[in-house]
Amino acid sequence: MQEHQEAMLKSLVAVAWADGRMEGEEHEVIEALLSAFEVQGEDADKIREFAKEPRTLADVPLTDLSAEDRRALLQHALILTFIDGSQSEQEKQILQDLVVKLRVPSEEATELLAAAEIRARRLLELL
Repeated sequence: MQEHQEAMLKSLVAVAWADGRMEGEEHEVIEALLSAFEVQGEDADKIREFAKEPRTLADVPLTDLSAEDRRALLQHALILTFIDGSQSEQEKQILQDLVVKLRVPSEEATELLAAAEIRARRLLELL
């Protein structure tokens, strides 16, 4: 697993824990991301182990992410916050914290999050 993949996956685990719980749908998303990133074996087990306990953005090495990765992470994070059908206040807050930590300009972040929310709502309709 490359460093940027690990940072993205761990960040998404922290987002999944934002509301204080990680439930079935969120586990499924983490598994889907492991598959999408082609992370297997010990590397996948490392992420699964990391996901067993509550995590925050402070637990994640975001310096390993390129500018493009940071923007992709922000969009993936928003979609993950909708996976259980609604977005909690804690999830909204972690997205704002993520914007700051990723150093994505506010105007650009607003556009990225709006586009990701449209995709998330369309995905919800398919579930």
